[in-house]
Amino acid sequence: MASGQLTAPTFSARLVPSFEGLKPSTLKFASVGPFKAGSLAQRSFKGLVVRAATVVAPKYTSLKPLGDRVLVKIKTAEEKTQGGILLPTTAQTKPQGGEVVAVGEGRTIGKSQIEISVKSGSQVVYSKYAGTELEFNGSTHLILKEDDILGILETDDVKDLKPLNERVLIKVAEAVEKTAGGLLLTEASKEKPSIGTVIAVGPGPLDDEGNRKPLLVSAGNTVMYSKYAGNDFKGSDGSDYIVLRASDLMAVLS
Repeated sequence: MASGQLTAPTFSARLVPSFEGLKPSTLKFASVGPFKAGSLAQRSFKGLVVRAATVVAPKYTSLKPLGDRVLVKIKTAEEKTQGGILLPTTAQTKPQGGEVVAVGEGRTIGKSQIEISVKSGSQVVYSKYAGTELEFNGSTHLILKEDDILGILETDDVKDLKPLNERVLIKVAEAVEKTAGGLLLTEASKEKPSIGTVIAVGPGPLDDEGNRKPLLVSAGNTVMYSKYAGNDFKGSDGSDYIVLRASDLMAVLS
């Protein structure tokens, strides 16, 4: 080796396994250069399926949640728009709802045993990033805490949501269409409103003794809320709705 010159480290393709069924693609490693996965020595892993969800083996036929956890069978993602246009996978709306199929025994607060507030068969809506997704009995499920459930929804319209615990359902005020000087605003430049009308409220949080504390807001109140809080939904009438915790409310306007 000449003085002052460095050579790239060697790389053995035999050390890299391939996954049968995956499309060969060009990969790059630092200081190694491109190579084709299809050109590597084959070591097969038959039956391997890449999934985001935890897969429960078929030998297990029942799943009982513990404590305040709930098992929900997730609704299938919409594959068509309301106009009947097929959606590509990337454009499909990830479901945030499903049917409760099993519940835990609840939790203990103080001297009180608090049961889960939803029952098997209930149709619920939950927080977007809640829980652990799993494949069970051939269907996709989610196991999550009761507190991650936003409310019960027995119809297909979010305005009919019955919030749980300290959750509040709000119809978002329409964005301002013009500036103070009368200039029309484009959709991109419209500021996201943080004001809306309360549509429904939950029964309230539990105190240290397991008793419900009623919320300080009620249906019909106009409220201001934290700008980046909650979960956003689109109603069947095209209106925007948001479900958030009462603690994310900042003021009642009148």
